[in-house]
Amino acid sequence: MIDHIGVTVSDFAKSRDFYAQALAPIGYQLIAEIPASVTGHADTAGFGAPPIPDFWIGQGTPNNPPVHIAFQVGNRALVDAFHKAALAAGGRDSGGPGLRPLYHPDYYGAFVLDPDGHNIEAVCHLPE
Repeated sequence: MIDHIGVTVSDFAKSRDFYAQALAPIGYQLIAEIPASVTGHADTAGFGAPPIPDFWIGQGTPNNPPVHIAFQVGNRALVDAFHKAALAAGGRDSGGPGLRPLYHPDYYGAFVLDPDGHNIEAVCHLPE
């Protein structure tokens, strides 16, 4: 079981703001922000469903190649809301909301590239 994951971003403030807006519709909030003076290496921010941050970003040289992270949600409307919010926050479309039956018949996902090109997805595995 994965407890948390993180990605490195080139512009901490821009990415922090992007994720705060993009993940809000799926119930994620900015829970922790820790400056480099405390971590000893980089500004970091943790997002999640309160009170536990399980998705972290940190200032630095972005992961290369960019990573893919999928957030599981409970219904298709949340996938749609994530996609809309992520685009409004400055993300780039990488696959709009819809069924992806190549994975399984009820796989409904949407994909957006974050400011560093990481492929961020919201996915629902439940039938409509």
